[in-house]
Amino acid sequence: MPTVKSLEDLKKIREEALQKREIKAAPGSIQIVVGMGTPGIAAGARDTLKAILTVIEEKHLTNITVRQTGNIGMDSWEPIVQVLVADQPAISYGKVSPYVARQIMEQHVIGGKILNDHVIPA
Repeated sequence: MPTVKSLEDLKKIREEALQKREIKAAPGSIQIVVGMGTPGIAAGARDTLKAILTVIEEKHLTNITVRQTGNIGMDSWEPIVQVLVADQPAISYGKVSPYVARQIMEQHVIGGKILNDHVIPA
């Protein structure tokens, strides 16, 4: 958590929080769902979510909706990230670290290439 030393620091933190909220709420043709139930959070889903939002912010991506959901029911695969691109079938990725989340964003969401090494088998 950043140290607040002045009103300007507080305003900057508030502005950054509002931008992240807008990213989460923006409607888009690509949906990213992060499992944020207790097992997911315990496995590091918060850091995974932060990595996804950071890539969206850094690369100024639009038309992406980021949502959180509860327990997806596959605890051994947590953290789980589902990617839904337009009319294509949903792809569920398991054991998604922040590093893997960045790969998913760059290769699947931006590049259109599925990361088969991390896909949860159907």
